[in-house]
Amino acid sequence: MADAGSGPQLNKVETELATKPLHGDENKEESKEAASTGPTLTEQATNAASSAATTVTTAASGVAENVFSMFGGGPKKEKVEDEDRGENSGSAKAQKEKDAEENPEDEAPESEDVHFEPVIRLTEKVEVKTNEELEEQTFKMRAKLFKFIREANEWKERGTGDVRLLKHKENGKTRLVMRRDKTLKVCANHYVVPEMKLSPNVGSDRSWVWNAAADVSEGEPEAQTLAIRFANPENANLFKEAFIKAQQENEALFAKST
Repeated sequence: MADAGSGPQLNKVETELATKPLHGDENKEESKEAASTGPTLTEQATNAASSAATTVTTAASGVAENVFSMFGGGPKKEKVEDEDRGENSGSAKAQKEKDAEENPEDEAPESEDVHFEPVIRLTEKVEVKTNEELEEQTFKMRAKLFKFIREANEWKERGTGDVRLLKHKENGKTRLVMRRDKTLKVCANHYVVPEMKLSPNVGSDRSWVWNAAADVSEGEPEAQTLAIRFANPENANLFKEAFIKAQQENEALFAKST
């Protein structure tokens, strides 16, 4: 018989049932263990709110940049430079020039002439005197004039234009005058005197050389060695004939004046 003072004895099955937690208590234990190892619900909510705020801020910033760029604002975009400024840039430029030559119609058309009415109209004409009003033209031919520079021992071009022989209507004396094209600046101006002699230029049958003792094309009388070249030998011979004729006429006139 069992001892009454020691209390009821639990058998093995009853002991296991007494020490094993109930089904609900197991869930509580698992929840406690999960809570101790992972984030709490409050931390998860805080993290989610922070992530949403960051997303909203980024989207708002992108919208602001787009709005400012529509009106010319926002950060200035850097100009994209060529990755290679060497042979690649030269090749691209050459290709563009080639395309422009092959397709000239692609170039920008010329602007139309625009006419503007003058604000003030001049009622009086201003006459420009050339000191040729009392002279008649006896010869005119297009040519190129050269001047010999003694210091450098070389010929220097003075200009291209019309060489003319002008005969004065009153005293009958003839002078040689030549003006440059466009600017009309005088590059030769002297009387055709008997002492002058036309000499053929070495190696050319269409040019002549002569010495002018008093050429006043620069304002003051100056001794010059001049050479003139024509388009062909025929024009050169016509100039020589007119030059010699003017010399002969001037010789008689100069003799009378002395």
